[in-house]
Amino acid sequence: MAAQEDSFPRGGSKKKVHPEKAPQQPVEHDNLFDVPTEEGSRKRKRSQEQAAKNKRPKSEKKEPSKPEAEQYGILSIETLSEGMRLLGCVKEVNNLELVVSLPNGLWGYVQATNICDAYTKKLNEQVDQEEPLEDLAPLSKLFQLGMLVRCVVSSLNSASKKSIRLSLNPKDVNGVLSPGSLKPGMVLTGTVHSVEDHGYLVDIGVGGTKAFLPWQKDQEYIKQKNRGTKLHVGQYLNCLIEEVKGNGGSVHLSTIQSEVTVAIATEEQNWTLDNLLPGLVVKAQVQKVTPHGLTLSFLSSYTGLVDFMHLDSKKTGCYFQTQMVRACILSVHPRTKSVRLTLHSSFLQAGRPISRLCHHLIGAVLNDVPVQGFFAKAGATFRLKDGSLAYARIMHLSQTEKSFKPEKFKPGNMHKCRVIDFSPMDDLALLSLKTSIIEAPFLRYHDLQPGQIVKGTVFALRSCGMVVKVTEQIKGLVPTLHLADVQIRQPQKKYRVKDEVKCRVLTCDPENKKLLMTLKKTLVESSLPALTSYKEAKPELQTHGFISSIKDFGCIVKFYNDVRGLVLRKDLGTQPIAAPEEVFYVGQVVKVTVLKSEPEQERMLLSFRLSTDKETEGPAQSQKKATVKIGQLVDVKVKKKTEKGLEVSILPDNIHALLPTTHLSDNVSNSQLLCSWLQEGDILHKVLCLSHSDGHIVLCRKPALISAVESGQDPKVFSEFQPGMLLTGFVKSIKAYGVFVQFPSGLSGLAPKSALSDKFVTTISDHFVEGQTVVAKVTNVYEEKERMLLSLRLSDVSQENTADGSLTLLSQCLEELQGVRSLMSSRDSILTQTLAEMSPGLLVDLVVQDMSGDGSLMFSSGSVPGLVLRASRYHQGGKVMDPGQRTKAVVLHVDTLKSEVHVSLRQELVNRKAKQLKKDTEHRAVIEHLEKTFAIASLVETGQLVAFPVTFHLNDTFRFDSEKLQVGQRVSLIIKSTKPCDIGLFLAVESSVKKRTPVLPSVVPEPAGEELEVVSTLLEKPTLPIGEMVTGIVKSIKATHVVVTLENGLVGCIHASQILDDVPLGSQPTTKLKVGKSVTARVIGQRTLLTHKSLPISHPSSAQTVSELSIRPSELKKDISNDPSTHSSSPTEKLRQYPLGQTVICFMRKFNVIKKWLEVEITSDIRGRIPQLLTSLSFKVLKHPEKKFKIGQALSATVVGPESSKGFLTLSLIGPHKLEEGEVAMGRVVKVLPKEGLQVLFPFGTVGKVSIFHLSDSYLEAPLGSFHPEKIVRCCVLSTKDPVLTLSLRQSRTNPRMKSKIEDPEVNSIKDIKEGQRLRGYVEAIKKLGVYFRISPTLVGRVKYRHVTKYFVSDRALYQTYLPEGKLLSAKVLRVNRKQNLVYLSFLPKDTRKPDVFPESLGLPLRDQGKEVLSPLPKKKRKLEEEEEEDHGDCKTKQKEEKQCKTKEGKHQETEEECDEPSVKPVEKSASKGKRKMPGLEREQEKVNKKKKQNLSLEEDDSGVEVNYKEEKEKRLKQTKKKQPKPTEVPRLQLSSGFVWDVSLDMLTPAMPPREESSDSEEEETSQATLKKKSKKDKELEKQQAEKELSRIEAALMDPSWQPETADDFDRLVLSSPNSSILWLQYMAFHLHATEIEKARAVAERALKSISFREEQEKLNVWVALMNLENMYGSTETLTKVFERAVQYCEPLKVFLRLADIYTKSEKYQAAEELYSRMLKRFRQEKTVWIKYGAFLLQRGQADASHRLLQRAFSCLPQKEHVDVISKFAQLEFHLGDAERAKAMFESTLSSYPKRTDVWSVYIDMVIKYGNQKEVRDIFERVVHLSLAPKRMKFFFKRYLDYEKQHGTAETVQAVKEKALSYVEAKSTLADN
Repeated sequence: MAAQEDSFPRGGSKKKVHPEKAPQQPVEHDNLFDVPTEEGSRKRKRSQEQAAKNKRPKSEKKEPSKPEAEQYGILSIETLSEGMRLLGCVKEVNNLELVVSLPNGLWGYVQATNICDAYTKKLNEQVDQEEPLEDLAPLSKLFQLGMLVRCVVSSLNSASKKSIRLSLNPKDVNGVLSPGSLKPGMVLTGTVHSVEDHGYLVDIGVGGTKAFLPWQKDQEYIKQKNRGTKLHVGQYLNCLIEEVKGNGGSVHLSTIQSEVTVAIATEEQNWTLDNLLPGLVVKAQVQKVTPHGLTLSFLSSYTGLVDFMHLDSKKTGCYFQTQMVRACILSVHPRTKSVRLTLHSSFLQAGRPISRLCHHLIGAVLNDVPVQGFFAKAGATFRLKDGSLAYARIMHLSQTEKSFKPEKFKPGNMHKCRVIDFSPMDDLALLSLKTSIIEAPFLRYHDLQPGQIVKGTVFALRSCGMVVKVTEQIKGLVPTLHLADVQIRQPQKKYRVKDEVKCRVLTCDPENKKLLMTLKKTLVESSLPALTSYKEAKPELQTHGFISSIKDFGCIVKFYNDVRGLVLRKDLGTQPIAAPEEVFYVGQVVKVTVLKSEPEQERMLLSFRLSTDKETEGPAQSQKKATVKIGQLVDVKVKKKTEKGLEVSILPDNIHALLPTTHLSDNVSNSQLLCSWLQEGDILHKVLCLSHSDGHIVLCRKPALISAVESGQDPKVFSEFQPGMLLTGFVKSIKAYGVFVQFPSGLSGLAPKSALSDKFVTTISDHFVEGQTVVAKVTNVYEEKERMLLSLRLSDVSQENTADGSLTLLSQCLEELQGVRSLMSSRDSILTQTLAEMSPGLLVDLVVQDMSGDGSLMFSSGSVPGLVLRASRYHQGGKVMDPGQRTKAVVLHVDTLKSEVHVSLRQELVNRKAKQLKKDTEHRAVIEHLEKTFAIASLVETGQLVAFPVTFHLNDTFRFDSEKLQVGQRVSLIIKSTKPCDIGLFLAVESSVKKRTPVLPSVVPEPAGEELEVVSTLLEKPTLPIGEMVTGIVKSIKATHVVVTLENGLVGCIHASQILDDVPLGSQPTTKLKVGKSVTARVIGQRTLLTHKSLPISHPSSAQTVSELSIRPSELKKDISNDPSTHSSSPTEKLRQYPLGQTVICFMRKFNVIKKWLEVEITSDIRGRIPQLLTSLSFKVLKHPEKKFKIGQALSATVVGPESSKGFLTLSLIGPHKLEEGEVAMGRVVKVLPKEGLQVLFPFGTVGKVSIFHLSDSYLEAPLGSFHPEKIVRCCVLSTKDPVLTLSLRQSRTNPRMKSKIEDPEVNSIKDIKEGQRLRGYVEAIKKLGVYFRISPTLVGRVKYRHVTKYFVSDRALYQTYLPEGKLLSAKVLRVNRKQNLVYLSFLPKDTRKPDVFPESLGLPLRDQGKEVLSPLPKKKRKLEEEEEEDHGDCKTKQKEEKQCKTKEGKHQETEEECDEPSVKPVEKSASKGKRKMPGLEREQEKVNKKKKQNLSLEEDDSGVEVNYKEEKEKRLKQTKKKQPKPTEVPRLQLSSGFVWDVSLDMLTPAMPPREESSDSEEEETSQATLKKKSKKDKELEKQQAEKELSRIEAALMDPSWQPETADDFDRLVLSSPNSSILWLQYMAFHLHATEIEKARAVAERALKSISFREEQEKLNVWVALMNLENMYGSTETLTKVFERAVQYCEPLKVFLRLADIYTKSEKYQAAEELYSRMLKRFRQEKTVWIKYGAFLLQRGQADASHRLLQRAFSCLPQKEHVDVISKFAQLEFHLGDAERAKAMFESTLSSYPKRTDVWSVYIDMVIKYGNQKEVRDIFERVVHLSLAPKRMKFFFKRYLDYEKQHGTAETVQAVKEKALSYVEAKSTLADN
């Protein structure tokens, strides 16, 4: 404007021009408010018209240049400002950041900390814990691509790449709103703040407002948008406000999509320019249409702009003024308040995401693209070939600003451009006409491919490598390893910033924008093909790669796109390389040849040998190898022996192959034997081709594998493997975690360590060896990874007939041995031929040559030099042979591998008898020789030699020592061959392992170990006679016995029961003896030695005995020669010596956790078992009996059951086990019966049942909730009449001494029930006649419908809802019919003093209101009804009820129907029968004001009985008395002035039980009939009784010992003492006993408000009680909230400690540990926390954790606190842990701080409590000799003297006095000196 006037001056000064323009400018802008009028002078009108004419040319020039260009200009970084609210679209979701598309092609970035406060808090917690949180969802779960979000510009930085920083925090977006501005129908955005019980708390960012999203309002959103998962904290939502409460303090939200999408912002919602939000959909009217866009008016008074990008493409050019459109707000400027809108249809439905996020032409170069329109200072639009619009910013229309020419961009002009991006918010492709961008080879990361060569410039040098700039948008990293072919230590010397470099792409990740490149010259300039995928890796392909790692087994070579392969050690070079790391280095560029590639498994084998074996062999040899296929059977010829096995040639083509040693046989021993005797030129037939790869053929000769291949039981491909298949394979490799088994097809599977054997596997190599043949069962198949799991357990793979399988293995083994003999016979050596000729059973003449060190004889045969024959000590037959002596011997076995012959001189074998054996006959035999897989035995009858298998299966390879056979052992065999086999042995199998007999004493093998040395000594030396006195030395001390070494090397044993005559309970008698001490003992018996190193089967000899000794004084004195007890007796007879009920002293041996009993020893040969339930009546002891009872401890037990058949006594530590009536016993819950009770099991199998009425003295809403199977309970036996006992868990029964309050007394029969009594019970059922209410296990009462509720309930279904079966309620007994066992009850609030069973929120009418329009029944009908109800009210059985109903059915059918229905018949029906009407009941609020109507009703309803005037008058007087206010007539809630302090007699009237007066109409008439019969005297007596009752109540209130019984009583007490936490806690307990949890919470909240802030301890007590309440009855969330509040108002440490105690007592140990961990971080300087945590760990039995905690405490606590902490931990060790460790801790502390008398004092206290007298005296002796102050020494001398007076003797007391006197004298002497 100013420039225009400078060019065209009109004269005059400029000051005159501005006033003329000033008033005119707003007229143009505000023409909507310009109202034309006809008033004013014509002169004025003319002047205005003239002015308009003069201005018209100027305005025409001004409009296109400035106003439209600025007004309709698009958004840019310059036009944005901080605080501006925008609508955006989520374009990318990264780990910690969102990329948001903004209008007009802008981009913004949202950090994870700008989502919401709750999400930021979770992130901080995760950082603090250094562990991922489970409830912290990643951004990808909170946001979906295309989601529209409302955001605020938080910061702008044009210099940064991420120049626009945004925030989605609702506090930033919706912070412009106030609670009062919230209206229903508004659409707001928010984030999930927390997950609650019934919905979500949503953060909408409005201060002072809580937003809640119920479950039912988010289900549709969860299914459609959230894939069925619940919402997470921080999840972004578009919500519709459904309800506003409390002036905006609380709002209810909805995410139902159909409601959110149609929501429109309206004028009624009172939006302003200050709080207008982007994303709102409004109805607008077009005000102005220009080429640059539209001006719209919306919400009646606001104006907004629509730029050219956001016009509806279908309606472009069709807009006109006053047109009504729907628009969406895009942005609101915080300062100018300018509003931008969009007309795109995708924005007009709130909450709908944008579907189109990308363009398929991104990166494409387009030719001849026509211009659609040009917009100055904005850019140009183009029309693409597919008809869509594209946009180029003005900066992208030319290479430089100077070269830009607007005239080139007229509509229709053609241009060459490139699509560089897509703007989802504008639905436009973004173009660039810059030459540099069009010609750029790479525009995005997507354009780069692995292996591609790129050029770039050095951007930066960093420690991780060099950053190379490829384009402005693309940067990549060259790792340090890839800066050159060799490693460079100082890259800055070779490369500088802005240097041009040529790289090759290693990997490119477009999604994460990561690019790795290499500068290795060999790789960059390589002409070989770049390997970028496994599919490209074809065999024989040669390429370049680099070594990424070097292993012992080879090198791993890496290529492009993270493709890698393995070069095995054998392929590293033509010569073998022992240490690859010495030859190669990481990063080295190598040229490799692909040998094998498996693309699906992404595996590849490579070789550094470029000339493969195939090339050296020639094409003919390779072609021949190809003819040999896997699974083919071939004949081979041995060429050479190697370490791996035999190199062979396959006939007839002489193809080279390898036959490994382990594949020569199924038998491992035979494999070595065959390999040893096979020579070059030997031919092997029927050999299997096992594998064929890389030109190497591997063969197998295992018969089991060959058989599997021939039978077709070898799956060829992985898909054929199925779970359950039994397959034969071999052990390929052994790892620490299992065994890999390979099958003939080359596929393999893993047998985990747990599936290798039915026995416990310690070392796998003890069970299997590589190459061993096994049978595997397929257990799991994973087709995706082509992996499978196997089992080698015998139980899984063995067949039913193990005898046949074992015989087959034996035959195969012997055949192979015979084959070896055949090979040996063809050799030239005489020795070899002689060995081949020798067979078992051959009788030979030998000459004794020598005796070896192990005692075996060596023989020689004169004819064959070098032949070695050996006879073990056993096989010498007891003969004494001298060298040179000749003898006859029998050959047992020929060891062809060692060239040794085992012979026997035993006469039974030399003189054997030849006898024809029959098949399948059983014979006894003696084992003569043992091999690994078979044994040779001789038949006892004839001496003939037989062979039988030791292993029964290919997988049966491991034996415990106790299971192994021994030479000389006798077995039972079943003959399987009638003729000897080729090697001269009969074949047999063992019949049964149980028929094995131990080795004879004369042939016991040499033992090993200390105890077995004793055995050998005992075998040689005689045992001591019983009764002899012996002297010995204590060798070792165990918990229950002492081992003594006697004279002559004999060993004796002293049992704990044979040490003292009177054993103190709890002591360990064996500790009385010391190792090395000499003892004199008497031999009282002999006992078989039991060694723990081997099972009895391995050492079963009866000679293995030790002497039982006794050192008891009484035993040493008596004469044992004539003692009859010394005579041996059987174990059964010994057990019978202990009758039932006898008390015995036993010694703890161990606690059997599995069987749950204590194993004890009474004597050395009599043991007992104490069931866990009979160990104690204390739950603490029963929970961890091993802590209470120490090994070796003496216990006093009662015999409760001998188990003669099992050889032990059953004992009890709690006296005789009697399950009689009234007895208390411990039981174990075995079953929880819903709605019935518990089933409890006692020792010896007795079963009892506990009703829900006997679980506690106070009934619970969920009585069975705290019980579960295996829980131990204390029971009282109520009845033993039935086989199943009747039990009670009530504390009043099980522990009557406690005298606990019985809230719900027992009801055993109808005699225990009185009228007017209040009791609790459980709803049984809802029937036509009323509610059946169970009040005891045997009694069910009935509640008529009129006594259920004060409300009129017409819908019967409400009873099922609010009175479900099992609901706990209080009831009052109205009437008891003891003759018919009928109980009538009431639930009415006036009777039970409890709230009504139906909540007031249902809005039900009161019963009187519901009956107001109805007519009551006539009196006759009412009488019939009462009789009917009595007949139908039987509470015992349903059968009786049905019979009575049928009896009355014919007579009173109509009456019964009326009785059954809760409502009564209308007035007209009763009037039609000619009977008088009975008036309806008045409302309770109008009873006082309607006396006349009641009198009238009394007169009318006389039922034919005349009433005189006097009685009428008395009735009126009676009704006058009823006017007095009563609790039932005047509800407490109607008091407006609070409590009344002047309590009068009238006010105390409600304390009387006015139960008869408050009833319904029928009961009133019954009472009236009774009143008619009362005389005046009776009424006076009643009046006097009422006065006495009032006096009694007044006196009770004045009594200081009076206990409150109602809520009113408690209210009165807490008002008088509001600061007493005890009263408040009692008040809470009162409500909790009635299961009124909410009322208890309310009382706690009242207490917190009422108690003075100065009373910190009182408040803390209430907080602790409230936390206890939430822990028991609330949820984790409610408890956490209460805890957080308590921490704010009380001292935090105390609250933390109290909550930890609560968790511990309620056995929530995991929560307690987490809380202690928090405390250690927050209160690490507080020693109390460390001590409490240490006590907690020791209570849990985690001693090691407690020790580690103490060390942590030292590093956190100050030095001055260390001694106190050690002292406390030592005390805890005494109480809960190891007393010896506690002593060590005290000793260590006192050695460093000897003058800490407080520590000495505590130490003394602990030792007095937990130690023995000797230890206590030792400590006192040390203390009194310390150099301390006299005052402190006096203290310790006094304690020492007191201790001796209490526990010592007169001598010890005198000794302490003398020591004190000596100390005083020494001190006085020192003072004199």
